[in-house]
Order: sequence, then C-alpha cells, then structure tokens
Amino acid sequence: MTDYAGGKILRECEGPVTTITINRPNLRNALDNDAARGLGRVLAEFDADDSQLVAVLTGANGAFCAGADLKQVAGSSGYVAWAGDAEGPTHGTLSKPVIGAVAGHAVAGGLGIALFCDIRVVDDSSVFGVFCRRWGVPMSDGTTVRLPRLIGQARALDMLITGRGVGADEAIDWGLATRKAPLGQTLDVALQLARQIAAFPQMAMRSDRQSAYLQSGLTLEDAVREEKRLSQEAKAAEASLGAARFAAGEGRHGEFSSR
Repeated sequence: MTDYAGGKILRECEGPVTTITINRPNLRNALDNDAARGLGRVLAEFDADDSQLVAVLTGANGAFCAGADLKQVAGSSGYVAWAGDAEGPTHGTLSKPVIGAVAGHAVAGGLGIALFCDIRVVDDSSVFGVFCRRWGVPMSDGTTVRLPRLIGQARALDMLITGRGVGADEAIDWGLATRKAPLGQTLDVALQLARQIAAFPQMAMRSDRQSAYLQSGLTLEDAVREEKRLSQEAKAAEASLGAARFAAGEGRHGEFSSR
C-alpha cells in the first residue's frame, strides 16, 4: 500500500490491477488541493507503469467522492481546476482503462471523477448529482463536457441545471452507469471485472478504446480513418496470433487464456 497527500489517497497493486482509494471518509471523501493533486499523481503513475493494466477507483467507507472540499474553496482563490489544470485528477484521458466502484455519493466534483472512469459499477446506495448547484460552485472537473457526451444533452442539462440526484437504477437506464452490484459489493465486482479485462490481449483493447474516445467531434470519414490507423499495430502484433488460437479451438466454449 502506498499513500499520497498524507494518506488522503491510497494505491494498492495486486497483479496487474491497481486499486486507488480516496481516503477522507470523515468528509465523504471530498478532495482538498493536496488530495486532488495526489489523485492526479497516482493516476499518472498508474498510466506510466507497464506492469499495471487496469485501475479501480473507489472511495473509503461507503462513499465515492463528495467533490471539492468546500471549506478550502471558501478560503482560497487558487483551487485546482481538476480537468483544466495539468495536475488535476481528471485532466486528459489515460491510455488504460479505469473502473469506478461507485458506492454512496458521487456528487459535484465526485461526479466528474466518476465520469473520468471508463466503466462505473454502482449499487443501491449510489447517487450521482451536481449537488454544488445549491452553493453556487461551478463545475471545473470535466462534467459539463463528459456528461452530455455520455448521456445526451437533454439529460445532462437536467442534472446540471437542477442539481437533482440520480440513483443507481436511473443511472443504469441513462447509461451513466452500466453495471449494478449487490449492495456493498461495488469494489468486489469492479475488481473482478478489472482482472477479466487485464487478461485480454491489451493492444487491441486499448486501440478500440482510444478510437471510441477520439471519434467524438470527428466526421464519420475521419473517425473511420483514425480507427484504421489505430488498428494497424494491433493487427500486426496480436490479431494473427489470436486468430491462430481460435483456429486451434480455444474460446469456442467461452474459455480462453490471457495470451
């Protein structure tokens, strides 16, 4: 276990899977500047570590993240813009998948952190929302960009303007989350999924993931051209080997080895 920002962020590696925990449970895992920068650092370190293939991002003690530490915001004009500043935790997109194990509140900036993840696992305790609306605090964590792209403009505007909470079932219905775990088991389900993803050939998966992110804003022709470019290396390195394994009989009953 490695800690960052004085223990406000924790990182643990088990095999090829990194678990990142926001660890401020007395504040529902709200992030002050140190914790936000710490989360940004651990995500960057995960992305640069060739031995780590998938990350699971969660919060301590049954809460995901309540956003920014408003007590610090009240006393500071230099709060880190989590998406817009290079050291912010939701700046850019990583080269590897991140799974959000979202129990409890993922609200205000915590919603932005959940949206930064590729996949969100929820349970009946999960709540998403722009709860900072009531305090006059704007979003600077990528939510106003990522949320409409994920669930559509109309639903995103509903959440952004009204600040209302969205529970697990509605989140699943909207595509805000895609997997539901039994109550209290979001982390277990996310870790199981992470191990499954880590067992796949990585190059083709990352190529497809990157193409899916890059296509937004491109014309169909340009997006397809980019997909072709990204796929070339994976085809050369992995596709022929995978096809040979399939031809030899592997996978025909839903079972396959990782390589």
